[in-house]
Amino acid sequence: MMKALLVEYTVFHDPTLAPEGEAMLRVLKESFSRCGYEVVTPESGDLLDEIRRLAPLCDVGLVIAPDHLLFRFTSVLEKLTHSVGCGSMNAALCADKVRCGQVLSRHGIPVPGSNPSSERKVVKPVLGCGSVGVRLTDAPPGDGEYAQDYIEGEHLSVSLVGSRVIGNACSFYTGKPPLLLAVNRQDISIGDDGRFQYLGGETPVSHPRQEELVETAVNAVQVLGCQGYVGVDMVLADRCYVVDVNPRITTSIVGIAACMQEEIADILVQASKGAGPDAVHLEGRVRFDSRGRIERL
Repeated sequence: MMKALLVEYTVFHDPTLAPEGEAMLRVLKESFSRCGYEVVTPESGDLLDEIRRLAPLCDVGLVIAPDHLLFRFTSVLEKLTHSVGCGSMNAALCADKVRCGQVLSRHGIPVPGSNPSSERKVVKPVLGCGSVGVRLTDAPPGDGEYAQDYIEGEHLSVSLVGSRVIGNACSFYTGKPPLLLAVNRQDISIGDDGRFQYLGGETPVSHPRQEELVETAVNAVQVLGCQGYVGVDMVLADRCYVVDVNPRITTSIVGIAACMQEEIADILVQASKGAGPDAVHLEGRVRFDSRGRIERL
């Protein structure tokens, strides 16, 4: 039997985000099991040692971790087994949120501005994950933070799977274009203190501006060279603004997997080899919360 190593950071190290991490991990474990894999997970929170111990015994591996830690873990994993996630160098670029925005902007992809004189701005931790520490304020960012202009609009995300770049010493080709899994509506509240809180979402969403949303997300993923599952967070206003690119499994997978006929494990493995379906088939619509609970709509 083939083995799949699944490494999820928050279940060991972040009690606040652990419920989301456990929900994502559960979906992946069930999918890989249905696809015939024996699923292996770390037994302790020393994840680097656990990856070094377990990855050589496995056929494939995947890390879920806050963006700023993905390079550290994935760079070790991909030396020891076949990674079905985003490449470590591309993950590092996405983790540098300021530089990532600059790269997208240079390629004509709308991103929020960073006008220091803006009365209302969104301040975020440079090394953040999810909505933790994100707030709407008129104060300047502090140490370890950065600011983006606040854009009033719809909070949406697009879930894609990027295909591995295939090539050899003589030629390269980029493989299949990113596979659209779903457009998702994000349930984000802003408290009286300006703090953002991610509560979950709804998927799949059929939006009047669907083509614009998907095209913008696909362009962002291709510009950044992301492979594997990628969640592109957007605010839809006069344009589709990309506010974050998450080069990893996101909570939306909980809802998507509940509607998708295909197996996410099979899609990830095929995409990691430059292959996979051209489209997925979704049935029904669900609402999901940040703890992975599903309500069919």
